[in-house]
Amino acid sequence: MSASGVAVLLSWLSCCGSALWRYYSNSPNYDIFSTRSTIKLEYEGTLFSEWSAPATCSIKNKRSPKTELRCSSPGIHAIKPIVLGPDLEEERYLSVESSHICFLWYYKAINFVHNLTQIVVLWIYDPENADPSELLWNANEPSLNSIVISKQLAALGQMPVIYTILKRKVYFPQERIKDGKWYISVPMTTNDVLKEVKGNPVAFQDCFIANSLFLLTSPMLTIPEIPGFLPISSPRGSQLIANWAACDPSFVVVVADMETFQTNDSFHTWTRIRVPPNILTEDERHNVSDVTLSRDGIFFLINGILYLKSYNTFTRLGSNANLPDGGIIGITSRRWCWINYLLKDKERRSDMAIWTENEVYLGYTLLKFVKIVTTEKLKGLLNMSPTATLTIHRVEYTGHPLELALLLNYCIICNTSKTIYLVIYNEDTIQWVFQDFALDVTIDTFLIPYFLYSAKPELLLWDKHRIYYYYHNFTDTGVLQTTTEFGNLSRLSQNSIIHNVLMDYYGNIVVKMENNVMFYFKLKVKDAIKLHLWTNSTVKSLVCFKPSGSMYLLYVFENGKIYPEDYPLKLEAQSITFKTKEKCPYMAFHNDIVHFSYLLDKGQNLSVWAQIVYPENIGLYIIVESYGPKILEMKNKIHYEIASGYCSKTMTITFSQNINYEAVDDYFKLQYENTGLLLVHVRPSELAKTCPISQKVFQISVGCDASKFIAVKGFTKKECLQHDFFYIIEQSYLRDRPSKPLRVKYNWDKYGCPLRVDFREKFRPLVQLYNDNGYVEDVEVNFIVWEIHGRDDYSFNNTMKKSGCLNEAQTWNSMIELNKHLPLEEVWGPENYKHCFSYAIGKPGDLSQPYEIINKSNYNHLVWPLDHSGMYVFRVKILDPNYSFCNLTTIFAIETFGVIPSPNAYTVAAFLFLLMLLFLSILILSYFHYMRIYRKQIYEPLHKSERRKKKN
Repeated sequence: MSASGVAVLLSWLSCCGSALWRYYSNSPNYDIFSTRSTIKLEYEGTLFSEWSAPATCSIKNKRSPKTELRCSSPGIHAIKPIVLGPDLEEERYLSVESSHICFLWYYKAINFVHNLTQIVVLWIYDPENADPSELLWNANEPSLNSIVISKQLAALGQMPVIYTILKRKVYFPQERIKDGKWYISVPMTTNDVLKEVKGNPVAFQDCFIANSLFLLTSPMLTIPEIPGFLPISSPRGSQLIANWAACDPSFVVVVADMETFQTNDSFHTWTRIRVPPNILTEDERHNVSDVTLSRDGIFFLINGILYLKSYNTFTRLGSNANLPDGGIIGITSRRWCWINYLLKDKERRSDMAIWTENEVYLGYTLLKFVKIVTTEKLKGLLNMSPTATLTIHRVEYTGHPLELALLLNYCIICNTSKTIYLVIYNEDTIQWVFQDFALDVTIDTFLIPYFLYSAKPELLLWDKHRIYYYYHNFTDTGVLQTTTEFGNLSRLSQNSIIHNVLMDYYGNIVVKMENNVMFYFKLKVKDAIKLHLWTNSTVKSLVCFKPSGSMYLLYVFENGKIYPEDYPLKLEAQSITFKTKEKCPYMAFHNDIVHFSYLLDKGQNLSVWAQIVYPENIGLYIIVESYGPKILEMKNKIHYEIASGYCSKTMTITFSQNINYEAVDDYFKLQYENTGLLLVHVRPSELAKTCPISQKVFQISVGCDASKFIAVKGFTKKECLQHDFFYIIEQSYLRDRPSKPLRVKYNWDKYGCPLRVDFREKFRPLVQLYNDNGYVEDVEVNFIVWEIHGRDDYSFNNTMKKSGCLNEAQTWNSMIELNKHLPLEEVWGPENYKHCFSYAIGKPGDLSQPYEIINKSNYNHLVWPLDHSGMYVFRVKILDPNYSFCNLTTIFAIETFGVIPSPNAYTVAAFLFLLMLLFLSILILSYFHYMRIYRKQIYEPLHKSERRKKKN
């Protein structure tokens, strides 16, 4: 909050309400709260006298209600204001650390939409000596002090690196530090938004830099405020209503009783949501009862009707969108973010749920709404009496990424009481499961559910005064207790009622009352503590969590202003538990679970470990809870050590699958039955509010990894002329022997560059597996190839006998004969593969046939025809049924060369005929030519001699 904002807030609070005091730190989220920190103290009220602090802490001005505190020694320090009069102010026990962390990373993102990248600009700053713009987190350039620190640490070897939490990717600076700043380019993403800046362990004046967790999404545009549009709000005097994107909690919409506000950066900046005039009446505009965010825009529930405010329009939704035209009593969206999840049957999951008293609808992106159930149908599913009254009490998404729950009102004679039942619906399998849950309440009771971040379904329910917990799949139930008043939170908060409940990903749960009194407890804990008063009861506020686990309060004032303020939940909880002497039963809880989601393919296992360290003779252990289909075997191995009065237990948990998919009756059915999503929760056996992060929830998906693909080594799209062309395949080279040649278009985008191979050279494809992160491994299992245009003028160098077959192996011809009704690409695959290396499988036959199955080690090659060259486009398919749930295929092209083309038979015959004709012609001509010479030489001399005789 800015200095002016704090002043306005304080002046507002001090004029109305009781006295209270609080403290601030210059570092965001109170990340640095140490002996080096300046602690700002502020008191609200008119009876202030002076501040009380231990001797190890110095106060700048003890008699000023706004002053600064520094503590030179670490420890728990009791701080309180001394006031005039008989009443005493609360005493806080501030935990001040001795830390060598002094500096923080400052970051800002520059978006480049044209190439979908973001440049993260980083520098180092000292919160105790920073520029005000850096403290307010709106600096565009580093201050002079930050430039000096950044350059000094860079000279000592400092360099930031950005790690992504979900996909574990790493990004480095593009160049050395420049003008006191580093620049790191990262791709825009919607499924890897949580990032962390880490630096090298380099110190300057014995001070290190803290790692910084931050959220970086692709740019999310807020809806612009248009002049002339009118405010939309909740009824006058109502509490704040808020909703935020589960996977982008910095994108928030808040409905107050005078305006609606939105932000995409946790209210560092914000705008108002307003609607066009003449669409809603004055009463309708100020009667918003619920709100939710979606990719399509902001949905408002007004008088039982759903409205959508998108970037350009404000629309009433009803029968035009397959929704009721009225009678809607609630809308909700997901609370927990699961980026990766496995869908077996559906292509996508819902974004929101809408319900009336008797119907439930699911909403998807692009304004698609589907009715999934009615109460009449539920009566049949749950075997309820047709004469009973069954209505929908509330719908809520659970902690499971594919499930939602329905709370149902059930009664026979609905005069004084009713029973609330619970059913859970799985969106993917479309199954309804009736839970072991029944709660008898009065007829007018309204309960709000909140499913916790855990593996098994765990639920908090609250009315106006109490919170009911349902742990461990609804088997451990009760009322959340307090030190007095038997769990009635209203009696401990001046008869105020519960406003909202919020839980973070680390198990911390905060209950906020309407008068801003707050209570705190943790997951699995059955009692709550009342926190110190932080905000005056006259101000409307809201509790929000950041992705880093820190918490902030959002204040909305009557003048239409909003102020976010970091709240030190950890310090406040430590202060209360120090007074109650509550201790954590263990010293440390560690694990190596680094991902929120794991995906196992066939044959893959997952091993993780967790360790708990605790004092001797307490007897703690590690609990592993799982929820989902029984598709994995889980084995635990425990290692136990004891030394110096402390025990440590290390548990190694291995998840595996041992299903053989080869030669089964129904391959696809067996695959379906053994794929699914499993949630796992690892935690200590005992917990307390003073314990550090004590749980790990993650999911294991068994099935096809959509990011996997295969490719044949040596084939690219860059080493040839990129163009499409046509070529002819003679009909005698085609499998079906058509009546005429086949003209084929070579699609370069699909096939890539063809590899030119000498016709005398054998070729064996080397298939490699890849995923989003690049190369994974060479594929060593069996695969098959076929020419996609029907050519069969190639063969294989290995025979069945040479390959070791004991019975005749499968071939393309035999598989086509068995599956004549299927296209070529489906006749043979892992679903019907049977090996030939056993006398029990197959039948004897001609083992001199070519063996048409290839793998990395069997030295089987493709052999080309010797009498002609050609273009071949092959598809590869993994044949081994135990290799992957995915249908892994790829394409490669081969062009053979080196063969002297054989002439056409008619041409050869014609040529020979002409040659013979020419030869005979020459012979005949030669005959007559030589006969003439013979005559000339024989007959002419005789005639000459006779003439001489006559003369003589």
